[in-house]
Amino acid sequence: MSRLPEWPTAYPLSEARGTLKTQNDDFRVDELPLAMPGGEGEHVWLHIEKNGANTVWIAKRLAEFAGVKEMDVGFAGMKDRNAITRQWFSVYLPKGQNPDFSQMNDAEMTVQTQARHNKKLRRGDLLGNRFVLRLRDVQGDVAAVERNLQLVRDQGVPNYFGEQRFGHDGNNIESGRAMLAGEIRVRNPSKKSIYLSAVRSLIFNEVLAERIRRGLWGQSLAGDLTDEQGQVTAPLWGRGRLATTDDALALESEVAGRYADLCDGMEHAGLKQERRAVASLPHGLSWEWQQGAAGQDLVLTFSLPAGYYATSVIREIMQTQEPERKSSDEADAVE
Repeated sequence: MSRLPEWPTAYPLSEARGTLKTQNDDFRVDELPLAMPGGEGEHVWLHIEKNGANTVWIAKRLAEFAGVKEMDVGFAGMKDRNAITRQWFSVYLPKGQNPDFSQMNDAEMTVQTQARHNKKLRRGDLLGNRFVLRLRDVQGDVAAVERNLQLVRDQGVPNYFGEQRFGHDGNNIESGRAMLAGEIRVRNPSKKSIYLSAVRSLIFNEVLAERIRRGLWGQSLAGDLTDEQGQVTAPLWGRGRLATTDDALALESEVAGRYADLCDGMEHAGLKQERRAVASLPHGLSWEWQQGAAGQDLVLTFSLPAGYYATSVIREIMQTQEPERKSSDEADAVE
């Protein structure tokens, strides 16, 4: 089994520890929609609260209930299984059928709202996610935790892809490498996408990590590219030349050279060069210490843009552990 690299943090480790996801209620996520249903159209939009179920499983249940193909069910992003999350789904029902989806309500899912709209929900059709997280039984230097919380609030965090992207023990990376090398053949489009995303995310994280190792957190290099918000970016690998120049080009090329086989494979797979911000600033970050069953609990509240990971925020505050669970591919990533 492969192991993920130890990517550096931006701030000094607090050495504190806590437990995440002891209960599903410890990890709450509310999807921030890009649009709301207009009331008419060929698609039924459903706002669903799920508890202990992953997004793909809920989508399959909706397809079976409505008597449609799985491809006729849409959603904007994957949400964690071991959590309580609220997100939107769409079901293509063009002939005016209007089944009462609340008949599906059970311990795993509850339909909050049902309305029609003229468009299918597609991946990425969301502004972001709002998180309320409980870290239980925090042990360690509370003052150091407070220091890091303030740094995160004021300066943001490295925008690493979270461990969910890479699968249990990073196994999606190894599967992606084997797929690109022609050692295995992956027919399932969903798994192929997961493996490509894992390999691509590895290169991005390695570029970001190299910047931090060189003391460049919060700084720019000659030749850097910025996004529309003025944030420095790093590559999401694919076809085309790197658009950076000077020192930034040299750094990115050096990291890519370490993974030349993966980069070449992604180009042949048809991925195109894109960019992603190297920093993420949690919006509205607040925290509260509460007395828990076995010690002090830390409750965090914040929002992140679509595709950003709550785990990248937590790792700058303290180390966490989770209860042992059955592993899966990236079925539990929050997007």
